[in-house]
Amino acid sequence: MKLIHTNSNTLKRLLFLTFFISNLCFGQINNFKVTLDAGHGAHDFGATYNGHVEKNIALAIVLKVGKLLEANSKVDVTYTRKTDVFIDLVERANIANRANANIFVSIHCNASRNTSADGTETYVMGMNKIASNLEAAKKENSVITLEKDYKRKYEGFDPNSPETMIGMTLMQEEYLGNSISLASKVENEFEKLGKKIRGGGVKQAPFMVLHKAYMTRILIETGFISNNTEGNTLDSEEGQNEIAKAITDAIISYKNEYYGNGTVETYEARPETKVIEKTPETTPAKSSAPAETKNTTTKTSDTNVIFKVQLSASSKKVALESKNFKGLNTISMEKSGNVYKYMYGETSDYNQSKVLLSQAKAKGYSSAFLIAFKNGKKISIQEAIK
Repeated sequence: MKLIHTNSNTLKRLLFLTFFISNLCFGQINNFKVTLDAGHGAHDFGATYNGHVEKNIALAIVLKVGKLLEANSKVDVTYTRKTDVFIDLVERANIANRANANIFVSIHCNASRNTSADGTETYVMGMNKIASNLEAAKKENSVITLEKDYKRKYEGFDPNSPETMIGMTLMQEEYLGNSISLASKVENEFEKLGKKIRGGGVKQAPFMVLHKAYMTRILIETGFISNNTEGNTLDSEEGQNEIAKAITDAIISYKNEYYGNGTVETYEARPETKVIEKTPETTPAKSSAPAETKNTTTKTSDTNVIFKVQLSASSKKVALESKNFKGLNTISMEKSGNVYKYMYGETSDYNQSKVLLSQAKAKGYSSAFLIAFKNGKKISIQEAIK
């Protein structure tokens, strides 16, 4: 009997321990997971100008961002590197994949022979024909030539010709919208600091380090170390703290928007069309815009692809009444997680959808953007146009 009693107590302790660990793990599973990537490392110095070394600055900023994020109990942080070591590009992505990260943020510094060039750039994964973007990708992708057996590991990919990635990028469009949203938030925070946003919007380029990360992912060029003033700022404690705080604020804003923070706020969604290379042409609203409202009810029975204008997203459910949407009619809504997304109009005609977009912007929805559906499933605008 004594033996049975002892075993019973042991069993109770084991059950309690199992329950405690299960709850602990459950809490961790629910945490927002971020993988931070400091560009370059070890024998790969990145850009070097006037004593400023990209690999060191990128690592310093990453560690500062990580420290700020780790102060939030709802955020888990992993790093591709925390010291001066060399990590293969594909392994950086694999680290994020193994961690089941919600977002992957790669941090770099820019450089140019034109020492007056300055400002920040934030990229998402994608293909385009903008020469400057392809050049930026080529510069960062050239790192793979420092890796062992890179020709076998990256068979079929030429770092000097980023266009060879075009066939590999199409399957990852599902991450594009969220990546643009995160990138837009980073740029908004940089703008608050008075930093120049080069090109005026989020950019797309075929970066290998982003290609293999299967999640929302962005690459940030924090500024030009080749510019004397900006280089000194990037290489200073104060400048790095400032940039790290901006990036952290953008990440937390993204987390709150897409994964919830327990508060109830209304906000405008970030525009997918803010990618400057793919921004659809919009027609300025005319004074006679109200007369065009009749076109917003275009029939879609002849096609399984429709376009709508996303106006905003909110954690609050709002009645679909014209008075709640600045006088706009034909409002629809869909729920995604804890977020309600509100859309205006519906048409199977892409040109007409741009008219709807102009009308929404004329009403004050400056961040409105086009979205598309096929057979009720959301697809990219590019696919819809095809």
